[in-house]
Amino acid sequence: MSDPGIRGCCAPRFDAVRRAFEANFGEGRELGARFAFAVEGEVVVDLMGGWADRDFQIPFGEATLTPVFSTTKAIAAFLIARLVDDGRLSYGQRVAEIWPEFAAAGKDRVTVEQVMSHQAGLCGLAGPMSAADWFDWDLICARLAEMAPLWPPGSASGYHPVTFGYLAGEIFRRVAGRTMGVALREDIAGPLGLDLWIGLPDSEHRRVADVRRPSALPKLGSLTEPRRLAFLTKWASPGGRSAEAWRRVEIPSVNGHATAPALALLMAALASDGALGASRLLSPGMSAEAARQRIAGDDLVLPYAMAWGAGFIRNDGLWIYGPGRETFGHSGWGGSCAFADPERGVSGAYVMNRQSAELIADARAKRLIEAAYSAL
Repeated sequence: MSDPGIRGCCAPRFDAVRRAFEANFGEGRELGARFAFAVEGEVVVDLMGGWADRDFQIPFGEATLTPVFSTTKAIAAFLIARLVDDGRLSYGQRVAEIWPEFAAAGKDRVTVEQVMSHQAGLCGLAGPMSAADWFDWDLICARLAEMAPLWPPGSASGYHPVTFGYLAGEIFRRVAGRTMGVALREDIAGPLGLDLWIGLPDSEHRRVADVRRPSALPKLGSLTEPRRLAFLTKWASPGGRSAEAWRRVEIPSVNGHATAPALALLMAALASDGALGASRLLSPGMSAEAARQRIAGDDLVLPYAMAWGAGFIRNDGLWIYGPGRETFGHSGWGGSCAFADPERGVSGAYVMNRQSAELIADARAKRLIEAAYSAL
């Protein structure tokens, strides 16, 4: 076995990032990883290293796609923001106006922004059900539509780890007439050449990195019904199907595949008031509206005090994406993250295939982000 080492580009002023990246590997924390950092829409750091497979045969390279789990929610939030920007949807609109069946069980007043900021009280399904049921989009949406909220909507946030994708995705589909995965491919990833996917075609499967699961479970705090349904039932997350079926299906909360530069550039548009190079992906002011705080306080599912925008984690109070109070983004189970800092015009993303047990604050990513900011 030969070590593929650290590769990629890193502007000299960001040498601290290279050292931090090397340290993550030197301390045995990584299998394969990639980190990208962009300043005003230009990628100035793109480092990768390690292995894409558990047998140490395939180097983690430029073409390697990584499952990013809940970092996918940042992409979903971006797509909803585009519908709002186009005037086809409003954050204050009642979901039942778009999706009439959703009005059942006292949810008739729940708004789009409450769904997007995890206030709807639908963080998990009571079952009993099969983990394979998640592969049936219409079935899951019907169950969510008929479900009674686990807490009064709008009274608190409670992270919706998997159900968020069906809620946001069904709102999107009913308004746009397309799925989020199709819209991402046709409107953003394809035209801009960004290696981002929700629903991965078979032709791309060979590029996907193997994932090494963590040896420990995340620390959730005291067991409550919302936490149990969100994370701890036998059917809390999709399962019972092949890895190929998992990659193909579109679940806009948990099964995106991406490279770090592609995520960093998507977030660069949010950091630059909607512009990415010569392309304008959102109107001026729309990024700030999407990221604007909807609720803050102790989350009923995550063991943290959280501040939520319309689908984005706000950095204020958590400080997991650098020092910016207005910075926002999303993290994924095991360590991945993507963020935008509109105050400094910077963005970044970290992907890896050795998962930690951290829910949102992976120490490897935090080290890289802090090193990047030290050079600004």
